[in-house]
Amino acid sequence: MSGQAAGYSEAQIRLAVWGVSVGVFLSALDQTIVVPAVPAIAATLGQAGGDIAWIIAAYLLAATAATPVIGKLSDLHGRRRVLLASIVVFTIASVLCAVAQTLWQLVGFRALQGIGGAGLMVMAHATLGDMVPPRERGRYQVYLSGMWGIASIAGPLGGGLLTEWVSWRMIFWVNLPLGILALLLCQRALRVLPARRAAGARIDAAGCVLMTLAVLAWLIWLGRAGAMHPLTSAPMLGLAGAGVLLLAALAWQARRAADPLVPPRLLWDRVLATGFALSFANAVLTFAAMFLLPLWFQMVRQAGATMAGVMLVPFLLGFVMFSFIGGTVARWLGRVRLLMVVAMLLCAAGLAGLAAMGAATGTAPVALCMVLLGAGIGLVQPAITVAIMNAAEPRDIGVASSTMLLCRSLGGAFGAACASAVLLGHLLATWPGGAAAAPHGEAALSGLAALSQGEGAAALAMRDMLTGNFSFAFLACAGLAAAAALLAASIPDRPLRAALPAQPAPVSTGMPNNR
Repeated sequence: MSGQAAGYSEAQIRLAVWGVSVGVFLSALDQTIVVPAVPAIAATLGQAGGDIAWIIAAYLLAATAATPVIGKLSDLHGRRRVLLASIVVFTIASVLCAVAQTLWQLVGFRALQGIGGAGLMVMAHATLGDMVPPRERGRYQVYLSGMWGIASIAGPLGGGLLTEWVSWRMIFWVNLPLGILALLLCQRALRVLPARRAAGARIDAAGCVLMTLAVLAWLIWLGRAGAMHPLTSAPMLGLAGAGVLLLAALAWQARRAADPLVPPRLLWDRVLATGFALSFANAVLTFAAMFLLPLWFQMVRQAGATMAGVMLVPFLLGFVMFSFIGGTVARWLGRVRLLMVVAMLLCAAGLAGLAAMGAATGTAPVALCMVLLGAGIGLVQPAITVAIMNAAEPRDIGVASSTMLLCRSLGGAFGAACASAVLLGHLLATWPGGAAAAPHGEAALSGLAALSQGEGAAALAMRDMLTGNFSFAFLACAGLAAAAALLAASIPDRPLRAALPAQPAPVSTGMPNNR
């Protein structure tokens, strides 16, 4: 049984999936394609130093802050309207980025692009929640995961090639035809969805402001603490304190608001609360791995920057392939708890294996461990999504999707920051001359990479020390994966629904209603 139980044909569902998948590809691509272009952008716009990092940070901050707001808007006004508006915003912002003349123009347009990108991601998951029963969702969820994996591979490669052979501006111009394609597909495909508007419901404006400020405070703290300012400095303590106060104010607002941004009832459901926590933990592992692995290849195994990116392919291929396998297995089992436990144990095994390896380890064992890690991450996220959509009430599909994606965004930001803190913290603890003599701040990792190059005694000693530091960081991540496996084992194992709950009938579009 599939979405046809609610009047959606296989053709309607597949067309909608392809439409929202293009949106997912656009959103995921723009999180990675800009990275190799940053030096060229700095040279063109005449900027250098820490300010240039805002080209990447602006997108992440805006997307994370906008995610819960967009989910709520779609619950009130319908998926199709919000998705089409998000595509238009994203495409227009991409064109503005392409013609930006100053750094801060580009940063502002990137923030606008992040808002559109958040809408693309949230609406993709919420649309599947509306059209496909949880037991069948794994068949289609893999397309979204696959697009994310493809974008992760194509982004850095395409960004480097376009920047080197054409112009960095082309990385934004390519979004114009893709955005038009997504708009045309979704405009037709999502016409079958009801244009809902909850009677008397309205946006919790105070909750939106508090959520945005809280997310911004914590993400800026994570990005700046330890790199630009010591953790005990006044700016960092102020940001952390502001984050705590804003979260407390948000909790108070959620209890008093008639229609809160994140309804407390979501957090009282064990499946939803555990699913949100697992989504956060999985994102921490994903982004920690993507931060640590290229550095490990360069610092310990002496690979160049380009080759370090190529060496990530086994990890990304494992992620994409097992996303497809996980969807099929979830449909066959009709439950997802076992799948989530096995997936997190695969992550733990892959990370523990990497912790045991060094500069002399052969390529095959390293690739195997990366495939295990990618396979675990690929298996678990679709299972988490299906579990959350299975437990959410129809009125909460949008806000549950956005809360899950918010947890994933926060986990991604926290993952890279935490991995960096663990790696550098262990380095300070083991530095021969003591912590005061060790490199600090933004230049620490690049300086260590330079010191580890070559075949002299000093370089060999540096690589030996770095091997131990990376092993500690990989083991810390393996411990988190094992803890996540225990958390997954505690989630109530509810059977996946084989039919959609009652909802308004889909609008006729003249498309055939048969398989």
